[in-house]
Amino acid sequence: MMHNRALATLFFTIFLDMVGVGIMIPVVPVILADPASPHYLLSAETSPRVGYILLGFMFALYSFGQFIASPIIGQFSDKFGRKKMLLFSVLGTAVGHALFALAVTWKYVPLLLLTRFFTGITTGNVVVAQASIADITTPERRAANFGLIGAAFGLGFIIGPFIGGRLADDTLVSWFTAATPFWFAAVLSVFNLLFVATMLKETNLRTGGAHTIDWGRSVKNILHAFNLKTLRPLFITGFLFNAGFTFYVTFVSVFLFSQFGFTEASIGNYFAYIGLWIVFTQGVVTRAAGKIWSESRILRVSIVVVGLCIFAILSARESSWLYFIVPVFAMAMGLSGANLTALISRSADASVQGQILGLNGSVNALAMILPPLLAGPVAAAFDPRVPLLFASAIVIASGMYFIAHIRRVSKNRNDYKVGP
Repeated sequence: MMHNRALATLFFTIFLDMVGVGIMIPVVPVILADPASPHYLLSAETSPRVGYILLGFMFALYSFGQFIASPIIGQFSDKFGRKKMLLFSVLGTAVGHALFALAVTWKYVPLLLLTRFFTGITTGNVVVAQASIADITTPERRAANFGLIGAAFGLGFIIGPFIGGRLADDTLVSWFTAATPFWFAAVLSVFNLLFVATMLKETNLRTGGAHTIDWGRSVKNILHAFNLKTLRPLFITGFLFNAGFTFYVTFVSVFLFSQFGFTEASIGNYFAYIGLWIVFTQGVVTRAAGKIWSESRILRVSIVVVGLCIFAILSARESSWLYFIVPVFAMAMGLSGANLTALISRSADASVQGQILGLNGSVNALAMILPPLLAGPVAAAFDPRVPLLFASAIVIASGMYFIAHIRRVSKNRNDYKVGP
């Protein structure tokens, strides 16, 4: 009973958090990179190329904050408990959304950038939720239950972008502005904070003890991750996969409004459609596939398919083509995320789940720092479509690397075992 209640609570918590994140998706690229929008924050004299660079820098700052903080939050959750750290993370998210709304209202770009860095530091919801699931789930069931996190992501991405695009539309309500979605996200995070405080029971029964917090763990984690011989291929695969996907995420909205004339509302609809298919994947496909194939067999196919789908999106001549590509893209993404996380999780002893998943969070965050810094100048120098070409190539390369190096992965749950 506690197991089911904890899973339901974690699902709803991540869902609310991702609604808040999803709300931002249709708005942020437009306010920095679309001079034709009434919500454009930069001056009329400022080249859109400057906006491309700022957009990439904003994404990088958020990931840099995550890179620094994720392993520390993971360690704190091992020592002090998952619930306390989840409360801290959700509170930081609420403050971050409110500050971002103020920065948009004031059209103050430095505060926009600082706020994204702050929010990255305090965002540890997913790492803590993954550790909580690992606390209460057998290794054999982790891929399926990690799929619930993916389903919460998907639901958040259905509702969040849809709401965000409309909350910024002053033709619906006269007083809606580009800041309105962020105020709504802040209120939603406060509700999420109250929900976690009243509904979530602590899942980590090994708190206290001899856990020593290593404040420099983020850098050490990278060295440690790539020195673990049995785990190194998984971390390199995840690094490349997330680096490639970050190129896509950073500039897909710019691609959509420059190539097809999408507005905030239509960008929101596009991401909502992706979210719908991710929910189906995590709720149905991941569990069904896990009963037939091992994680490694699924990943051998799904990662490469993600890269091919990004290339297909880039090659679309009509916006209607996207709605045929997206189902395959979303299913491949959902399968890749859940199964890669499950492989990493089952490598770790029960007492260090937070630490290992925090380590994985550091690798992923590092992978998401450099691509936005490169994507902005590349888009400014060439074309907003070029970052998507980079995305496709790097994701396909990560799949090829996985196929070539993960020879030892089998259904034996002790293949990847790392203790304290």
